[in-house]
Amino acid sequence: MKYIVILYLTAMNLAALSAMVRDKRAAERGAHRTPEATLLSLAVLGGSAGAIAGMLLWRHKTRHLSFAFGLPMILLVQLGLAFFLCSPLA
Repeated sequence: MKYIVILYLTAMNLAALSAMVRDKRAAERGAHRTPEATLLSLAVLGGSAGAIAGMLLWRHKTRHLSFAFGLPMILLVQLGLAFFLCSPLA
């Protein structure tokens, strides 16, 4: 079970990172963009670290408050949930 979770989170983070890079490149070319709801959904579904990495490494969506503050908040909630679920109290 643990390996399935690790595989899932790895895939979601790679998908979120990839989506951020594709959207940045589309923005530079003036091409069709990835909706912000899609980018945020990937983060909520477990790809928050990948989305943050994409945001910082490619300087993409850094001026949008929903990303600059939202993505770290999503990550904190996910880390808190993981801590709770892995604690002996759960």
